[in-house]
Amino acid sequence: MWLDHLAVAAETLEAGRAVVEDRLGLPLQPGGRHAHFGTHNLLLGLEDGLYLEVIAVDPDAPAPAYPRWFDLDRFAGAPRLSNWICAVDDLDAAIARHPEAGPPVDLARGDLRWRMAVPGDGILPFENRFPALIEWQAGGHPSERLPASGARLERLVVAHPQANALRAKLSDLDASRVVFEPGAPALRAEIATPHGMRRLE
Repeated sequence: MWLDHLAVAAETLEAGRAVVEDRLGLPLQPGGRHAHFGTHNLLLGLEDGLYLEVIAVDPDAPAPAYPRWFDLDRFAGAPRLSNWICAVDDLDAAIARHPEAGPPVDLARGDLRWRMAVPGDGILPFENRFPALIEWQAGGHPSERLPASGARLERLVVAHPQANALRAKLSDLDASRVVFEPGAPALRAEIATPHGMRRLE
């Protein structure tokens, strides 16, 4: 299990774009629509095969008959770093180790194909501080299609009152850039950009 990408949730894509572009000083790229969950996104390539997405409910898509991923049905307020997503080679095996991650869902955007573990209520454990698990299938990886931004994730801080318990559950995580800290549930990304070190929270 290794860090794949970060998600900034927003009430609208434009609100998310404004906040992320202002904080990082870098332009976001077009993403696409996720028909299964009625959402859409914008993207930013990071070094080392990582990327950042801004995700919001798509107002032009029909609402699904089930909860959306990333707890977006309950999202309100200013755009913020809401989730971290970890890739695995075998999603079924990862779910066997981490059943709390949720059952697998087959997903697509354009020619990209992937499977993701999504809890039935859309809410990940540890108040959404547990990572979403993803297995990429066809179409490659989104980071391969994004222009270089010159930005690099230096550190992702995952804060939660039960940070030690969360870290213990993720014993199979390659945590070279991930730090767990006791505190109120929150995520903080420290990103080196051509304009200096910036933070997303």
